Amino acid sequence: MDFAHSPRTQELLERLVAFQEREVGPREEPYMRDLLSRDDPWVVLPAIEELKEIAKREGLWNLFLPDEELGAGLSNVEYAPLAERMGRSLITADVCNCNAPDTGNMEVLWLFGSDEQKRRWLKPLLEGEIRSAFCMTEPDVASSDATNMQATAALEGDEVVLNGRKWWSTGVGHPNCKMAIFMGLTDPQAHRYQQHSMVLVPMDTPGVKVERMLQTMGFFDAPAGHGEVSFTDVRLPASAIIGGPGEAFAIAQARLGPGRIHHCMRLIGLAELVLEMACRRATERVAFGKPLANLGGNRERIADARIAIEQARLHVLHTAWLVDQKAPEAAGAAAQIKVAVPNMTQRVVDMAIQMHGGGGLSNDFPLAGAWTAARSLRLADGPDEVHRGVIARLELARHGVGHWASSSSSSS
Repeated sequence: MDFAHSPRTQELLERLVAFQEREVGPREEPYMRDLLSRDDPWVVLPAIEELKEIAKREGLWNLFLPDEELGAGLSNVEYAPLAERMGRSLITADVCNCNAPDTGNMEVLWLFGSDEQKRRWLKPLLEGEIRSAFCMTEPDVASSDATNMQATAALEGDEVVLNGRKWWSTGVGHPNCKMAIFMGLTDPQAHRYQQHSMVLVPMDTPGVKVERMLQTMGFFDAPAGHGEVSFTDVRLPASAIIGGPGEAFAIAQARLGPGRIHHCMRLIGLAELVLEMACRRATERVAFGKPLANLGGNRERIADARIAIEQARLHVLHTAWLVDQKAPEAAGAAAQIKVAVPNMTQRVVDMAIQMHGGGGLSNDFPLAGAWTAARSLRLADGPDEVHRGVIARLELARHGVGHWASSSSSSS
């Protein structure tokens, strides 16, 4: 593959960098301080809406969607550098309407939604008029194996009835969250991967209740956040099912491939920002009469961080290319980057925290939040262990040791 940016990507990247430096940078820190100082952080502050309007005017809106009419029409390889650049900021993905879980939910509707579902939900999501959530993980079962799911989406005549409890439902705290995609068990007698359905649930439907918002290592991640949500006899027309009954696993796989690339490239952007902070600290801070860069092996740590980031970037770009080519190796490559990139970013952030001393543990710097973001993504979209199981199974099969490959399938 050619690693050079396409002309379209180069043009958008230059505009995105200018937008971040001119518009986002001066607003971001004051916005975060204002948000975090509030007793109620579950609000949309004016700075975000102002930046969204500017992003729309400058053509930096819905860059993730590979549809020339509804989005930028970029391939995964073309979008990857833009996602990386957004990762250097806490709010750029949001103000460009390229934030999770909305991107994944929009892709699901774009690929599998009915005309009515697209009209009711996809259009306002693309316009940034509403926000959405994704409800899959459950508190009472090991959700690393999604077939453990206990929540139900039972068909009763021309209705689907939802019952169960979900948590780590990203986006439910946002005041503009109007819809959630719920995944539940429809037919326990069907094939293991054809038992579940995805259902579009208006958040104001009777029986839907946000029980609490969850902290991630002490951070609420407001204003979108991650919540625990109960569904009690939630009745919806069967037309709220996406694709059709039993299609949830097939839809989930289509949703997660590009999403993992987006997550990983944003993390690489975060790692770049953190390494830059570490280098500044290492040259400006003096201890024992020397800059930190000249003490205790810090130069080697900086060098190792640069090597690790470059390796990760090439790995993700290659995966994006495989996905674009619909290559059979794409699934294994996506599992590899999902393990490699969060672990790499966590190590780079840890090094930067050490370089910043006590300050690195405080909210005076964004490092504690950056570490938490990297650490949480070792669980989100599947834990490391599940992805390693997939990688090992594929590798064993590639070398013709079918018995060992099949015997490990239950763990992955």
